[in-house]
Amino acid sequence: MTDILLVTINAKWIHPSLALRLLKANLGILEDRCEIFEFNLRQNLDGMVNTILAARPKILGISVSVWNHLATLELLTGLHKVWAEQAGIERPVLVLGGPEVSFLPPDAEIFKYSDYCVRGEGEIAFRALCEAILLNKNIEVKDELYEVNLAEIKNAYRLYTDEDISRKLIYVESSRGCPFNCEFCQGAGYKRIGQQDRQALSVREFPLEPFLSEMDALISRGAKTLKFLDRSFNINIDRACHIMEFFLEKIAKGASFVVHFEMVPSLFPQKLLDTLVRFPSGTLRLEVGIQTLNPKVSANINRPVDPEKILKNLEFLSEKTNAVIHADLIAGLPGEDLTSFAACFDKLFKALSASANVEIQLGILKLLPGAPISRHTTAFGMKYNPLPPYEVIETADIPAFDLDRIKNFARFWELIINRKLFNIGKAAVFDRFMALSDYLVTIFGRSWGIDKKELLEAVDRFNTSHCKGQLCLCLAEMFFQF
Repeated sequence: MTDILLVTINAKWIHPSLALRLLKANLGILEDRCEIFEFNLRQNLDGMVNTILAARPKILGISVSVWNHLATLELLTGLHKVWAEQAGIERPVLVLGGPEVSFLPPDAEIFKYSDYCVRGEGEIAFRALCEAILLNKNIEVKDELYEVNLAEIKNAYRLYTDEDISRKLIYVESSRGCPFNCEFCQGAGYKRIGQQDRQALSVREFPLEPFLSEMDALISRGAKTLKFLDRSFNINIDRACHIMEFFLEKIAKGASFVVHFEMVPSLFPQKLLDTLVRFPSGTLRLEVGIQTLNPKVSANINRPVDPEKILKNLEFLSEKTNAVIHADLIAGLPGEDLTSFAACFDKLFKALSASANVEIQLGILKLLPGAPISRHTTAFGMKYNPLPPYEVIETADIPAFDLDRIKNFARFWELIINRKLFNIGKAAVFDRFMALSDYLVTIFGRSWGIDKKELLEAVDRFNTSHCKGQLCLCLAEMFFQF
């Protein structure tokens, strides 16, 4: 039996939750009365239900994201069925938190199963709630988005287990917030407590030297991959370079690890570039969210873009650094048709083609709860799936049929290109790969669960009978190197 049980359903086993560890680390005198249970999306529902019931918590806190919303709803349904039908099993106080429930409307189905919802940053609010329940302290429950002072909360890196360190991604954060107002992001609709009509949560930074001390401890324990949660790591160039110099020094002394940063694609001054080129091969991953290279579309979503500058920066990263570069595009943005999206993809591909260490991910626009992109729904004919992850189904510019084709394209690109990187030249590839993707869907009827050997044979048949272009010849050469 435990007094406080913190639970989440992670996307994969290798993705431990920093959020739950932060909640536990900031419980004060109640920390020792708290346990963390982490599940993943592939786990059996009955197993998760029985594991939680066996713990018999007094307080059950569950972290909810867009990716585990439906799975969490199933978990709650299963738990409440047992609590309602089996005498002698006491129902705990149930608290929800996380980015998903922070912005959901009050009548959302998931709230039928909860007693409280902590919206926003929960380190202080959750502790106060637990103290009220377990220590009989007074608490005023407020319906607001909480924001904490980063200098006043305790870090949680010590709560990563030895198994986490040796076998999983280790999530860290040196800052929170974002200075931008991209309308597809929940952050654009965030309002600071006590301030009206605040459009974005500003960047707040953890005290630097204590943070680096914690990174030192993680590296000393043998952390293999440090993945930064900062949404705009390079917004403060001097600080970013200082942190990277710390990691470069550790690498120079023989430490072996990979560090992963998410960076703003338009912000790569020479000082930052000079630092990035010094990372040896196999030590650096960069995630750059491009989303669109069409200035008119970018203006629609309040995301100013300078395509020429961005592409120049990407060319430098591709040609001069050893980084693995992960670049994102979003399909279905208001005002962007298939022709524009294809042109963006080809420009991005060409800019990155000098490196074999490139991953291009195509995402589908999502209407996340609280995101102000909802204001475009009528004007641009946007239709969304009402269920998580709330993907756009069609727009006035891209019909549902073509959005489905892009989804299949994205999956096959991941299977064929991202998982076996190689240089296929700088020629436009979107239309030709789309033709391959359409063919593979015709053959298999799906874009998932396909045996690799069967996939390669199908691509070879397409190459032989359908395609005379250089792209597929290069693909075939790569395939038979397995």
